[in-house]
Amino acid sequence: MNEFLVRQSNRVPATSEGKELRARLQPLERERAQELRDAGILVRLWRVPGTRDSIGLYRAADATALHEALASLPMFPWMEISVEALATHPQEQKPG
Repeated sequence: MNEFLVRQSNRVPATSEGKELRARLQPLERERAQELRDAGILVRLWRVPGTRDSIGLYRAADATALHEALASLPMFPWMEISVEALATHPQEQKPG
């Protein structure tokens, strides 16, 4: 399994229509995120203070599987996403 650091910025407009959309999608987003957690794909999720942004640690077989997981999020069409593939640091490798 590969690990990826994913930075997500929510770009739902701040209009009244955007607020209604966000209110409708948030429960669906939480439900899908829990499904990804249960599947071992979403490992950790942090909020960036003072923003609607988040940072997540994801595990997926490859970049295509990660993309499929991210694209399954209900708010995906309104997200700006950046992904960093992670590699194990030599100090983190277990001896032997």
